[in-house]
Amino acid sequence: MADPMYEPRSFQSFTADRPNAADDECLDASEAWDAIRSSAAIHRVRWHTGLSQAEFAEAFRIDPDHLRALERGAVQPDNALLAYLVVIDRAPEFVRAALQTC
Repeated sequence: MADPMYEPRSFQSFTADRPNAADDECLDASEAWDAIRSSAAIHRVRWHTGLSQAEFAEAFRIDPDHLRALERGAVQPDNALLAYLVVIDRAPEFVRAALQTC
C-alpha cells in the first residue's frame, strides 16, 4: 500500500510541461480561500448589526460599491479595514456615536 502522504490529491493537477503548476494553483486556491473567509467575516459583522449593505455602508462611512465587492470576495480588505470591522463588531453604537461627532 502506498504512503498517502505521497499520493496525488484529486484536487491537485499536475502538468508534465509545468512541474510547478500545482504550486501555482495552490496559491490561487489559497487566495480564493482567503477571499471567502474575508467576505464571510465582513458579512457576519454586518449581519450582527442587523443592517442592509446600504444602511451599513452609510452608518459606518464605507463606500457601498467597495462593501459589495468585499462581501462578494472580489477584493480583499486591508488591515485597517479589518481592524475597523472588529471595532464595529464589538461596539457598533460607540462607532456610530464617534462618527456623528465628526
